[in-house]
Amino acid sequence: MPESNPVPPLREPVLVAAFEGWNDAGEAASAAVAHLIEVWDARKVAELDPEDYYDFQVNRPKVAVEDGVRRITWPTTRIYVSTGASGAHDVVLIEGIEPSIRWRTYAAELVDVATRLGVRTVITLGAFLADVPHTRAIPITTSSDDAAVQERFGAEPSEYQGPTGIVGVLSEAVRAAGLEALSCWAAVPHYAGGPPSPKAALALLGRLEELLEVSIPTRTLADEARAWERGIDEMAESDDEVADYVQSLEEANDTAELPEASGDAIAREFERYLRGHEDDQT
Repeated sequence: MPESNPVPPLREPVLVAAFEGWNDAGEAASAAVAHLIEVWDARKVAELDPEDYYDFQVNRPKVAVEDGVRRITWPTTRIYVSTGASGAHDVVLIEGIEPSIRWRTYAAELVDVATRLGVRTVITLGAFLADVPHTRAIPITTSSDDAAVQERFGAEPSEYQGPTGIVGVLSEAVRAAGLEALSCWAAVPHYAGGPPSPKAALALLGRLEELLEVSIPTRTLADEARAWERGIDEMAESDDEVADYVQSLEEANDTAELPEASGDAIAREFERYLRGHEDDQT
């Protein structure tokens, strides 16, 4: 493992990864992983050598002063381990920037890290801009090309064809290594696609709760999501064209969502509410 610290044996570890850049509209996916690192008190165990994968004219290092000493932070990919999740799995978390070069080698190195840590399931997170209203639940798509994974996690086969990012390349490398791969994507309103996008990050975490069967503390992020939505409301109220457009998206969304008002969907939402209520009381 690159530049690694010792890692004790993990409990049926699952890997969750997100990457800044093309796969990360509104920085929702990277924010979701950053939130998990914080609330689960994850420990950094390794990082990739940035010289191998990044063009520093595209992703420049940053200079900061700490305790009177100037330090340079290099863009890279970091691997964390959390043993603080409430479910049956420990979690390996990967956060980084989509690499500039050598994508296949990069993906192979991350797969090697996963294999060494005993990971069998890899979940990648992403976010894209879409024609969806900010006033409704953020749509989350969960996909996999593995029929067994589709059945186990309630995922759909991916029908996307076109340019891909590092998420797609990593998922293919994961499958080629014989591991389970699935992706969760949040649809971010394109008229409010600038970062941050806490409502989309919150939706991704809600889906992870279902997949991992864990409870994720999200009280602070939920407050940020409500503030974000109020800010977009104010923008729409000050512009009739935006308001009309949002209303048209709401009507299209509500019509499309009618079949979703099933007993199972209502039960899932109620369970999530109860978990969030318990978090607020702790």
